[in-house]
Amino acid sequence: MATISSTPRGYSATKDQRLKRLRRVEGQVRGLERMVEDERYCIDVVTQVNAVQAALGKIALGLLDDHARHCMQGKGAAPSDPDAQVDELMGAVGRLLSR
Repeated sequence: MATISSTPRGYSATKDQRLKRLRRVEGQVRGLERMVEDERYCIDVVTQVNAVQAALGKIALGLLDDHARHCMQGKGAAPSDPDAQVDELMGAVGRLLSR
């Protein structure tokens, strides 16, 4: 679990927009649940799963962009070890791409 901090995050300025997108994805997932309950055509369900994954990917990329611009450029907390920050960022990118 992530630790709670009073330091503003890179996405703080766009928090409402991020929450709106997450709620939209939540609605898509509920729609997927209904599709399965209604025994909809498999390809239609898979198509919607792909749409949810794409939406989550866009959210993740936006968060990574915010992180690179805010946290890594020192607009948030000053970077104590730039190499460690790049390693952390690239690890997150790698996890995102490996799905």
